[in-house]
Amino acid sequence: MSEYKNNILIVLFISFVFSFEVSNAVNKNGMVVCSKHDAAQIGVDILKRGGNAVDAAVGVAFALAVTHPSAGNIGGGGFMVIRFADGGVTTIDFREKAPSSAYRDMFLDNQGNVIPGKSRYTSWSVGVPGTVYGLGYAHQKYGSLDWDSLVYPAVSLAKFGFKLDFHNIMILNSDRYRTLLSNDAVSKLIFTKDNNFEINELFIQKDLSQTLSRIAKYGFREFYEGKTADYILKCMNRTDGLITKNDLKNYNVEERKAIEFSYRGHHIYSMPPSSSGGITLALILNQLENYNVKELGFHSSKHVHLFSEVEKRAYADRANFLGDMDFVDIPIETLISKEYAFERSSNIKLKKSTSSNKIKHGEIVYNEQEETTHFSIVDNYGNAVSLTTTINGWYGSGITVDNAGFVLNNEMDDFSSKPGEPNMYGLVGSHANSIEPNKRMLSSMTPTIVENSEGDLFLVLGTPGGSTIITTIAQIITNVIDFDMSLKESVESKRFHHQWLPDVIQIEKNSLGKDVIDNLILYGHDIKYRSSIGEANCILINKNLKFGCSDSRRGSVAIGY
Repeated sequence: MSEYKNNILIVLFISFVFSFEVSNAVNKNGMVVCSKHDAAQIGVDILKRGGNAVDAAVGVAFALAVTHPSAGNIGGGGFMVIRFADGGVTTIDFREKAPSSAYRDMFLDNQGNVIPGKSRYTSWSVGVPGTVYGLGYAHQKYGSLDWDSLVYPAVSLAKFGFKLDFHNIMILNSDRYRTLLSNDAVSKLIFTKDNNFEINELFIQKDLSQTLSRIAKYGFREFYEGKTADYILKCMNRTDGLITKNDLKNYNVEERKAIEFSYRGHHIYSMPPSSSGGITLALILNQLENYNVKELGFHSSKHVHLFSEVEKRAYADRANFLGDMDFVDIPIETLISKEYAFERSSNIKLKKSTSSNKIKHGEIVYNEQEETTHFSIVDNYGNAVSLTTTINGWYGSGITVDNAGFVLNNEMDDFSSKPGEPNMYGLVGSHANSIEPNKRMLSSMTPTIVENSEGDLFLVLGTPGGSTIITTIAQIITNVIDFDMSLKESVESKRFHHQWLPDVIQIEKNSLGKDVIDNLILYGHDIKYRSSIGEANCILINKNLKFGCSDSRRGSVAIGY
């Protein structure tokens, strides 16, 4: 194994000097689309060695924990949808869990009001991480190559460094995240310095390399029962956190049946709860199926209006019904049925907005966040993986584990601290998503796989973007299916978003004509402009060709072979 590690180090060192990036790729064999070039290349190298899509996903995820430390992680959690070459589909829920000592009102003061910042920027905001367990479980059950050979490339990236890109330094040099990371003594040593970070600066993470080396050598359970677990407990003691030894030892993932539904003859697989993605996506697309969307005209006032009205109803149901399905009963079959969608959309008027207060009362504040990462992989055997992972906000809680070099999540904010109060994404929840010990918090992450009408693999897609994830996925699917767009056209098309509350359409700047905006206002909509929505990393399969498309909004990369 030492010879293998040495070879990996040499290859990665050369890649630092002779690196290049592409936005789109077309290849016959394998394809990886993700946020960082080094991570994508590691994934492709694994595929070239005969690894399958799950093997590549393990390598890419650990590499992103190094090269994309603001969102890629081993201190967070996520979701994975896997479609096998024989057409079988499964999902793995490796979402974080609330510590065993968590309780419903832990973020409220004596008057019952939410304490600002406590669910976001303290060690109480940290859920028990699931990423390492999720990757280990997936590999143990579905991988084919040796575990250590998949993790060691990330070890090398951390030990010998990678070149910071524009996105890395934009976050690290911002006053907001410099302040957040300076509030924790360990984070300050690793992620801040007196001067600004520069593009192509070599960023070395020695503590993280040692952590990843232990995980590579001893397996994924080392994170939960070995020296890394001891370091997490040391961090909890230093910061008055809640996670205990038993919380780590007792963490587990859930392999679940995918949410399945159809849209205009295409079969769609997405995540079940604790992700809200699959059900909410079904609610949106099933309602849209009752209309001739193409006839409305792409980005016409009626198109944007209809989409927004459908989204309102879907997000209202998200808030009312969805939570961790191991803790609450969710009427899944009803929510994803065509009959329910027809009933739900029956009061939509094509030239008049329905006030969100008439769908359900509530007032919340809009917060713009985009802090997640997604990658899509298809291998030469016909297997596909769609995986989304996060630590919630950029750099999560801002707290780095002592001697281990990785940042911990602030996912406890994704619970409903108080019914009717917004989280950092402006999303409101009900008692279904209230805090309970060992419960998984609700998420908007929506890794998705689509088959064409013949049952063949067609799309592998996902995106970061907090509350906008689901609507971004819905728009990409309808762009391809309803408007006959190429994958690149679909991904690069301007986006809009409505999440029921606040009652406003969020629109990317310079995306819609003045006449469209005027009509939307005339229909009764409020408009809010924002810089960008999401970073969709997608693959389209057509006649055995893999078309990889990375989103220019953040400069991600598609690499195939």
